[in-house]
Order: sequence, then structure tokens, then C-alpha cells
Amino acid sequence: MSAPQIVVVAGPTATGKTRLGILLARALDGEIVSADSMQVYRRMDVGTAKATPAERAEAPHHMLDVAEPRENYSVSRYVEAASACCDDILARGKLPILVGGTGLYIDSLLAGRGFAGRGEGEESLRESLNARWDAEGGEALLEELRSFDPERAAKLHPSDRRRIVRAIEIYRLTGETISEHDARTRAMPPRYEAARIHLTYRSRAELYARIDARVDAMVAAGLFEEVAALLSEGVPSDCTAMQAIGYKETAAALRGELSRAEAIALIKQSSRRYAKRQLTWFSRSADALEIAWDGAPDFDEALRVSTEFLAGRGLS
Repeated sequence: MSAPQIVVVAGPTATGKTRLGILLARALDGEIVSADSMQVYRRMDVGTAKATPAERAEAPHHMLDVAEPRENYSVSRYVEAASACCDDILARGKLPILVGGTGLYIDSLLAGRGFAGRGEGEESLRESLNARWDAEGGEALLEELRSFDPERAAKLHPSDRRRIVRAIEIYRLTGETISEHDARTRAMPPRYEAARIHLTYRSRAELYARIDARVDAMVAAGLFEEVAALLSEGVPSDCTAMQAIGYKETAAALRGELSRAEAIALIKQSSRRYAKRQLTWFSRSADALEIAWDGAPDFDEALRVSTEFLAGRGLS
């Protein structure tokens, strides 16, 4: 039995994914499932370019505002919740449209990869391993990893705390190395077949100019006020959500470590670098329909081309 087919609208930041996703949802009786690792957090709206209430009223949206900013939201948690959303949408005879720029979330959901280590004792084990890292150093934990998973250890630098701790944690919790886990999940058939539409700009300079303009618009819309409100309610500045592009730099400015202008310049620089990484990630999908804007986005034409492409995939 073939995997059910869903639509993916992906690409770097500031390319119009939200708008095209809504237009496709309206045209194809679809519902949008967000694939953005920061839009899952509540009260983080401006800096994540989250769909506005007016946009959400145009089409059903899922996987927005599902976690508190102080939570450490993971890809495993995303796959579990987003797959439930997609299955429910399909069961109701509608079309899931996955919209976002977090490539790892998209690929993990499509593959249906299970992620080890979400059981009882995970947090205490992680705290113990992090305490050992502080006391013994990264080389000692890397050597431990090398004793049972030399393949993964060979790929990691002694300073890569997060990945080393995670690899040991998975083995301790499951008895399976992360290398074995990855090999097993790669051999599994995909959970969903993807009809991919990727948005970009024909000119890299145009993309970067759009990103810079978006950052200016976020600042004008209240980015600094949004971050100040999060900090005032006690959200830790070192939690995962506050390490997002735009939030980390703004928090530093609010602490007096950067000027407002310096923070804005850093946000633009980090956003451009992130877009470059997104372009590299999404370029690996050779079967995607690429829509490359030349100047201002033409969403009417994009909708026409997209619906023709999807009709060819049996989605109409």
C-alpha cells in the first residue's frame, strides 16, 4: 500500500510560503500544517513571522502555538503531533499542506522517523550527563561514546556537547546506538509521499534585500516589545526558544550588551545566513517544483503553476 500524499510548500525565509500555502488550501480543500521550529511557541508571533489571525481565518492552521516558550520543544515531539494532524486531515478527506522552512522537521515528518529517548528518566539522565560534561569535559564523554558507537563518535568533535550527550542518552535509554537507529529508520518506507513546491528568488541579492526588509518590518511591528514581554514573564534567556534568530539578538540589546542598531544588523546577518543554509537543504529535492520569484511575487501565477503541478500528481 502506497503512502498517502501530502503537499509541501518550503523554501528560505521571506519567500511567501505562508501566502501560497493559504491560496493552495483554499483552492484544494486543504489544511495547513506548520513546519517551523519556532512558530510552535506561544506569544512568539512577530519574530517568527507567524500567520496572523486574519490569515488563519482564511484556512485552518495546525502546529502553531502548541508549546510554552520555556519548553524545550524537539523534532521528535513535532513529528508525533504533526503526523497526528496530517492523519486526521486525511481521514476527513482533506489535503494536508505542510508549510515552513525547517527542513529537519519536514524531512523527519515525511519519513515518519521515530526518535528514541522520550520515556521516564530522560530528563534526569540528561542532567547527569551534562553534569559529567562540566566535571570531566567533552573528550571523556566522546571516549565513552566511542566504546559502543565508534561510527557516530568519529563524526563528532569533542566540543559538540549536544550531539555527544544525545548519542549516549539514546543508547542508555534504548540499548540501541544512534547509528543503528538511523540505519533502521532510513530503511523504513516513508510515512507520506510529498508533492514539493519550493519558493525562492532568482537573484540571491533580491532574497537578501527581502530578508532585510522583513526584519525592519518585524522591528516596526514590535519585535523588541515582544521579546521584552517574554523576558518580563520569566522566560529564561538561554532556553531554546530565546536562541531563535531575532530573539537572541534582541534580548542582548535589552540587556545593554548591544545597541538597538547593532542588534538589528545582527538579526539581518543571521537571517541571511540561515536562508543560505535553507537553500542548500531544499536543493537536495530534485523532484520539487521550484518557483523562483523575479521581483515582486506573483501569487496568482504561482497558484496556477502549483495547481497544475499538483494535478499531475493526482491532487486536484
